[in-house]
Amino acid sequence: MLYPKEEFGSTYQIPFAEFYKKGYRAIIFDIDNTLVPHGAPADERSKKLCRDLRTIGFQVCFLSNNNTKRVAPFAKALEAKYVSNAGKPFKKGYLEAARLLKVDPKRILFIGDQIFTDILGANRVGYYSILVGPIGKYENFWIVFKRVTERIELFFYRRSKAYKGNKPNRNGYEKNIPEEYR
Repeated sequence: MLYPKEEFGSTYQIPFAEFYKKGYRAIIFDIDNTLVPHGAPADERSKKLCRDLRTIGFQVCFLSNNNTKRVAPFAKALEAKYVSNAGKPFKKGYLEAARLLKVDPKRILFIGDQIFTDILGANRVGYYSILVGPIGKYENFWIVFKRVTERIELFFYRRSKAYKGNKPNRNGYEKNIPEEYR
């Protein structure tokens, strides 16, 4: 339940066109430390990614535990739907995002940077979960505390038969970003 289906060093490394060919039609993203540093507005990199995803054929939605004041402007800048105050890892926010997208949960990718909120919740509702390395180096105390326990989970996950990933460099985030998004 805690393990993601796959792991990438960066959201920007994910081969989205391949997932589209496999039948996925919507992507739900966490925002902070998944697409931009914590609290940052939408940047050119995240805007380009969302344009590229729409060109492929994906619908995009953001799911965040943050408040509407933070999430709504971000989603508007990226022309996407959103669910704020989501209560991750509880199911309610995840299910609301699927209702907004009008997509079968088996056709949804969920991308986030935290195991105990993002990945756990996505797995609970049956989304294909992808863990990415966090963008920002500065996080609040509770997230830092969770990261320590996440490292233990990642240690065992990366040694399991279930592991699918590229064993990303979680200390050098920028090294994980393809040239087209730099």
